[in-house]
Amino acid sequence: TLPWAQRTGNLTVRPFSVVHSIIYDEAQNKATGVRVIDTNTKEITEFFARIIFVNASALNSNLVLLHSKSRRFPNGLANDSGLLGKHVMFHNYRAFVSCDMDGYEDKYFWGKNPTETIIANYRNLHKQDTDYVGGFTTFSGGYRSSPKEANMQETIGGNYKDAMGEPGPWGLYMYMQGETIPKESNHVRLSEDKKDQWGIPQLITSVGYDDNDDKMVKDFLEQSVAMLEKAGGKNIFQNDNKQPPGLDIHEMGGCRMGKDPKTSMLNEWNQLHLCKNVFVTDGACMTSTGNQSPSILYMALTARAVHYGTGEMKKGNF
Repeated sequence: TLPWAQRTGNLTVRPFSVVHSIIYDEAQNKATGVRVIDTNTKEITEFFARIIFVNASALNSNLVLLHSKSRRFPNGLANDSGLLGKHVMFHNYRAFVSCDMDGYEDKYFWGKNPTETIIANYRNLHKQDTDYVGGFTTFSGGYRSSPKEANMQETIGGNYKDAMGEPGPWGLYMYMQGETIPKESNHVRLSEDKKDQWGIPQLITSVGYDDNDDKMVKDFLEQSVAMLEKAGGKNIFQNDNKQPPGLDIHEMGGCRMGKDPKTSMLNEWNQLHLCKNVFVTDGACMTSTGNQSPSILYMALTARAVHYGTGEMKKGNF
């Protein structure tokens, strides 16, 4: 992490910087550095290194690699397979349920809630038991709602002040974190005619839901409503907001790992197959999403790749 890197005395943090592209040397058959744009002056500076890690967050990592073109790689760095930017995935958060719960009127929560209750995936674990592929994690929690509407008819004066101190009923909520299936048609690519203020092509995102996602949402709503009914919930509300991908979190893919350079971009150490001194260890490297939160996995992949990369440097392979 940054504090440990700082202790080495070799860390320089450079704010106000936008990565333009990775520099590729055809004679040496490797990357030699990175072009960076100063956001204040728009001056381009080149930084050189023996080894490069790309961790710009999944979609921007794809953008950087797609924009890193050369005579050897006219379609993006190490992109002979044409797979760079494809098989983009995400987590599906479309579905939500909530309810009111009677009782506990003399209780109230205090402090900050460190996390939510998680119901681990229970679908398609040991065998296929639904009409869709994959599963979902369920996040849930309890809360006391805002002051009762009946006590909020007045918006000024003593009665209003008193009503503000009377919380509403207890409630429960549940929402899904659903797995999505990698598809080549879900992809990102560089715009041919639109650029940002730094002169870098904008990233076109062509990613959507499919029938598998719709079936998973339907199942989550049915199962969650049944749980709340069994728990005695009242005024149960359910919703599929159908919000487009990208309004949530955990984008993945586009530069996936694999053994075969014809079907993947990275090897088992997160190195680009065709440019071994470049590593990609953020969500872009993922081959599937699973239904679990992936952030700690990215950290583990990065630590593993750094350990391997530094070992290769000591051997003189970079």
